[in-house]
Amino acid sequence: MNLLRLVAVSFFLTLLSQVASAAGLPHATPESVGMDSSHLARIDAIVAEGIAEKRMPGCVVCVGRHGKIVLLKAYGDKQVEPSKLPMTTDTVFDMASITKPVATATSIMLLVERGQLKLGQRVASIIPEFAANDKEPITIFDLLTHQSGLLPDNSVMDFKHGRDEAIKKICELKLQAPTGTRMIYSDVNFITLGEIVRRISGKSVHEFSQENIYKPLGMAETGYVPAEPLKKRAAPTEKREKGDEKFIQGEVHDPRAFLLDGVAGHAGLFSTAEDLAVYAQMMLGNGEYKGTRVLAPQTVATMTRGYKILGGTRSTMEGVPANPPVYMRGLGWDKRSSYSINRGELMTDAAFGHGGFTGTVLWADPGLDMFFIFLSNRVHPDGKGLVNPLAGRIATVAAGAITDTVGRASGRPSEVLTGIDVLKRENFRQLAGRKVGLITNHTGRSREGETTVKLLHDAKNVQLTTLFSPEHGFEGKLDVSKIGDAKDAETGLKVFSLYGETRKPTAAMLAEIDTVVFDIQDIGARFYTYTSTMGEALKACAEHGKRFVVLDRPNPIGAVAVAGPMLDAGKESFVGFHKLPVRHGMTTGELARMFQDELKLTVDLQVIECVGWKRGDYWDTTGLTWVNPSPNMRNLTQAFLYPGIGLLETTNVSVGRGTDTPFEIIGAPWINGQKLAAELNRGNVPGVTFVPIEFTPTSSKFANQKCGGINILITDRASFEPLRTGFSIATALRKVHPDQWEVKGYDRLLSNAKVLQAVTDGKSTDQVLETAREGVNEFLRRRQTYLLYE
Repeated sequence: MNLLRLVAVSFFLTLLSQVASAAGLPHATPESVGMDSSHLARIDAIVAEGIAEKRMPGCVVCVGRHGKIVLLKAYGDKQVEPSKLPMTTDTVFDMASITKPVATATSIMLLVERGQLKLGQRVASIIPEFAANDKEPITIFDLLTHQSGLLPDNSVMDFKHGRDEAIKKICELKLQAPTGTRMIYSDVNFITLGEIVRRISGKSVHEFSQENIYKPLGMAETGYVPAEPLKKRAAPTEKREKGDEKFIQGEVHDPRAFLLDGVAGHAGLFSTAEDLAVYAQMMLGNGEYKGTRVLAPQTVATMTRGYKILGGTRSTMEGVPANPPVYMRGLGWDKRSSYSINRGELMTDAAFGHGGFTGTVLWADPGLDMFFIFLSNRVHPDGKGLVNPLAGRIATVAAGAITDTVGRASGRPSEVLTGIDVLKRENFRQLAGRKVGLITNHTGRSREGETTVKLLHDAKNVQLTTLFSPEHGFEGKLDVSKIGDAKDAETGLKVFSLYGETRKPTAAMLAEIDTVVFDIQDIGARFYTYTSTMGEALKACAEHGKRFVVLDRPNPIGAVAVAGPMLDAGKESFVGFHKLPVRHGMTTGELARMFQDELKLTVDLQVIECVGWKRGDYWDTTGLTWVNPSPNMRNLTQAFLYPGIGLLETTNVSVGRGTDTPFEIIGAPWINGQKLAAELNRGNVPGVTFVPIEFTPTSSKFANQKCGGINILITDRASFEPLRTGFSIATALRKVHPDQWEVKGYDRLLSNAKVLQAVTDGKSTDQVLETAREGVNEFLRRRQTYLLYE
């Protein structure tokens, strides 16, 4: 009977090996995937140096690109005591903390995408006893990003009596830092996440990951508690205790995971280089590998994007250290932090990875479509090895071997979270216990369409007492010069107008609150007044000792391009609040930081930043719903045109108010559309063309009068410049209709005497633009201090 069992086991293992081989990545030459083999060969010398310095007895290095392995090589020995055994590419390694992302975090994200968990869900809602000792606010997100405030490790003695007792001891722990204030890398976080997987799914993280990750991917040599044949191929680590005869081999090195029968959320996973390559390629493939989908693309994007986490070294409840470092962490993954020494120097911002205590490293970079795996048993034989700097050098060489620029980062799905989304995800922690006054309008809404008013009103830990509205009113529908106070029908709260008798909150308006929150969508132009409302409110909060919180939002026309003219000194107004160029290239949160500093406002300011948004991203890449921020700002095209065309509306031309296409057309009863269009098209203005039209506005300037004019069509957004376009129209009007166009009114929003004079003098568009650039470089230097996004 025993012989039959052995034969059956042998057959089964052979079958598994064949399946794994079939499931593994194909091998290719470096040149076939845009890499230089001679450059990759430099890795040999780096590894040889590490072995000679006894950083590790040996290692396996694996590099893959475009779905193919281009380097898989074993170096040195996997065992040096009691006798030497050579390292092989199929050596099984104790992954240590690589368990965190590859097993536990992936399992958690599967439960999230299946609707069984939420990232903002409090741990205590799943493990009620966890709430003890001020841990009730801790969320799944906090555990994944190591900002729960829990200590790195609790006593090994807490694990001596099994899993239930170990979880009980964790639930009794006290915080080492206030939750959400800074990063403390903690195994306790992931032991807790492993327990959450068990309670939600009814299966251990071992069983769940095998069933839902490794088996579907054909990763037959990956998992917890490896079977005997895999144990024999495992690289030994240390002796568990002094005096032991044998080295640990095929059993988890981590003492806490060992006491949990080898299965824990923070450690216990075993794998090989080729198996781990399959997982890495699945992540680079947006959750899919060879037709098998493990994660949804959006789940991968959410898991691997960078979340800003404050760092620090103090383990006290005193709060965040002065000038703490800012780390970037994914959900379970490292991005850029104090642990990123194994990352390499040349990977892109899209890269994500992790290391393990036993000497293991995994990084994947969607921007390069490359992964890097370094597996060693650096703790063998005496626990003194050190490999992270070495692994980082090898990763740099791997990235440096790339000879093309073909990656996949641009094709990855984007899910931008605005400030209110982040606040909601973090259970409104930043406003806990606060009496809040909210400055908002109809644009204050979450990604899912919930209003910021409702979210704050319904939040159990926030007291929303007062509302404020800007120009166009609380519902964003009014286009009048003065707006009165109102009442919100949904909450019954009074809405103080900041576009009525006063444009700055008064002491009486602020009397019942300690915190003002601002959440309104800006459009990226100096004279759009929502940021003026924010600036006046900042001043009021400084005067009356109130806290100010900005729920940031993307600049819909991008925040890279900046264009003048600058606001002249002394011309500050409600349509020119601060010394900015017309197109400032900043978000509301960044502007708030500038206002606070440059206006010398003593105010407690906090910006809740967007997540997943970069400076060069336009609105249509965010996945966010467009909501007309004002009655005549009806689409993204109009937003792009606005900085240049909006300047013209204080002159005697219509910019399309009272039509279906405001800012896409201009005209007047005295304009000859054919002549104006011909003059503009002769100038070959980049990225735009002009079509002569006739239109009759139903309201606003020239209401019910037939106007000749032009339709402005953006043909190439990449080369289109709104200020160049606007100045081209101004100079063309000056040339075609010198007696009819009233240039003087142009300065109300322009607010720059030199540029007005250049237009008045009939200068060319290029000459006007040259004048408009004065002061912009100095602004760019000023601006740099306040930027929050890459």
